[in-house]
Amino acid sequence: MSEVQNDTLTRDHKIGSRKEWLTARLDLLKAEKELTRRSDEVARRRQDLPWVRIDKDYRFETDEGSALLADLFRGRSQLLVYHYMFGPDYKAGCATCSTIADGFNGFAIHLAHHDVMLWCVSLVPLAKIQAYKRRMGWTFPWASSVGNDFNFDFNVSFTEKQQREGDIEYNYARGGHAMDSTTQFPPPVTDNAAMTGTDPLTYTRERPGMSAFVLEDGVVYHTYSTYARGLDGLWGMYQWLDRAPKGRNEDDTGVWWRRHDEYGKH
Repeated sequence: MSEVQNDTLTRDHKIGSRKEWLTARLDLLKAEKELTRRSDEVARRRQDLPWVRIDKDYRFETDEGSALLADLFRGRSQLLVYHYMFGPDYKAGCATCSTIADGFNGFAIHLAHHDVMLWCVSLVPLAKIQAYKRRMGWTFPWASSVGNDFNFDFNVSFTEKQQREGDIEYNYARGGHAMDSTTQFPPPVTDNAAMTGTDPLTYTRERPGMSAFVLEDGVVYHTYSTYARGLDGLWGMYQWLDRAPKGRNEDDTGVWWRRHDEYGKH
């Protein structure tokens, strides 16, 4: 790259000496430390939430056969569920959820050795899950919730009627706009829908989220759930991008990510 081109790239950003950089960095360090302390405090508040007993007998289909929610703990006392967007009419799992799930293989084994099981759960037949796992090269456990109310009770799956009437509760807010074939969806939604082989209406009947559970004296309790931007901390690539010189840099790119086996195909 020529010097002229390089100057064009840096003209809109401050260029300084190492001393100036260190002064600014030390000031930022104070803010980062405060953010860390604040994050620790928020984590404690999550853990202080009251536990809610689960009385429904949710039954899932897994690689090992039929299982109740308590069975998903596999001898641990804690269970984390990622509500993966993979609806019954999807041709493939959500590409955005896939970028999050790409990190699960690496740390699921560490969680399992620290009394925590990590699962994905989706409202899609098990055979579709198994085929998609093979394609992605994933080994973490993933259960089908077809035939039970789990996805609906945890507000990550919705019916066409709910969608049509705008009667949806997601991210702790009820209502929203009624949606039908005339609804105009923003490009990120239409892009993601296309990558699942569906239309935006079908795609948005599923939503992302995660939920936490604890098993004590044979009883399962719900302890925590989060949705939408609450999942940012689980999205490993964004934690790296937030530390890159240009950050997320998405103002003009829209949905830039793909499933890891699709880069180079577009």
